[in-house]
Amino acid sequence: MKVLHDDDATSNEPSVVAIGVFDGLHLGHQAVLAQLVELARQFDATPTVVTFDPSPASVLAPDRAPRQLATIDQRLEGLDALGVRQVRVLTFSQELASESARDFIERVLVQDLHARCVLVGEDFHFGHNREGTLSLLREVGAVSGFDVVAAPTHGEGARWSSSAVRRALESGDLAEARRVLGRPFVLHGVVEHGDNRGEALGFPTANVRVAKEQALPAEGVYAGATFLEGVWWAAAISIGTRPQFYEDGALLVEVHVVGFAGQLYGLTLDVVFLARLRDQTTFDSVDELIAQIGQDVEKSQQIFDAESLDEAILLR
Repeated sequence: MKVLHDDDATSNEPSVVAIGVFDGLHLGHQAVLAQLVELARQFDATPTVVTFDPSPASVLAPDRAPRQLATIDQRLEGLDALGVRQVRVLTFSQELASESARDFIERVLVQDLHARCVLVGEDFHFGHNREGTLSLLREVGAVSGFDVVAAPTHGEGARWSSSAVRRALESGDLAEARRVLGRPFVLHGVVEHGDNRGEALGFPTANVRVAKEQALPAEGVYAGATFLEGVWWAAAISIGTRPQFYEDGALLVEVHVVGFAGQLYGLTLDVVFLARLRDQTTFDSVDELIAQIGQDVEKSQQIFDAESLDEAILLR
C-alpha cells in the first residue's frame, strides 16, 4: 500500500476516494471500505483513503476531543488489510482547518489524487466552517469530472460508530466493543522500563506506554493476548494505579505475557483484550495479592485457550 504524506502528496494514478479519520476501523468503516474497493474496481482506479493525523477534533477542540481508538500506524495497517491501496495522510492543523472546502477539493481530490469518484457519508462535512457537504462535492464533481457516492449508515439495531466503541470501553464492556469492532479491542504501544514491581511479585510485566489521548478500557484486570516472535501468547493485563502500593499512582497498562521469558523493552506490542476479570482493588497482604494474580493468570490462559486467534485479528 502506498502512503502519501505532505511532502509526497501527488499520485499519478486515477483514484476512487473515501475521506475520514476511520478511528478503530469498526464494522461500519469496514462496510464503507468494502464499497470503496468495489467502486474502484468499477472505475478501474486505485482504492484510496484520505485521512488525518492528528484527528481534527484534537486540534479544533482539544479539551473536548474524544480519545483515539487506534494509532495512525494501526489505521494504516488495517486499511492495507481491508484492500485500500493508497492513503493520503493529511497533517491536520489550524491552517488546514481554515482552507475552504472548494480549495480542498481542488488541491487534494482533483490535483493530488485525480479522483474519478468520491465516497462519503451523507452527513459528512469538511473544510472551513464545515462548508463542505455532499451537495458541494456533487456540484464541483460535475465540473471537475468525478462522481460522488453517498455511503449508507451501517449497523445492527444501532449505528456502528467509534463513539459506541469508546462508551463500551469506558464501562469495561469488552463484549459490546467487540460487537461493534467485529474483533477484540487492540491496544498498540511501546514497552518501557518500570519499577519491576511485577517481577518482584513473581509475575513480570511489560509496561506499555500509550499516548494521553489513547482510549482505554475501564480500570481493572483483563484476560488478553499478544503476538510475539510469530506466536500468540496468553496475557493478563492490568489497567490501573496499583492501589496496593501507591495512594496516587500514575495510570499504567501492565501486561504479563504468560510463559514468555524473553526481553520486551523497546518492542511495540499489540495487546488484545479478550475478557474483563475483575476490578482493581487492594488486599490485606501482599501474599493475598500474589495469590489473586496467580488466579488471574490461570483464568487468562483458560480464556485464551478457548479463543481462535490469528494475525488477522489485528487487521493486518
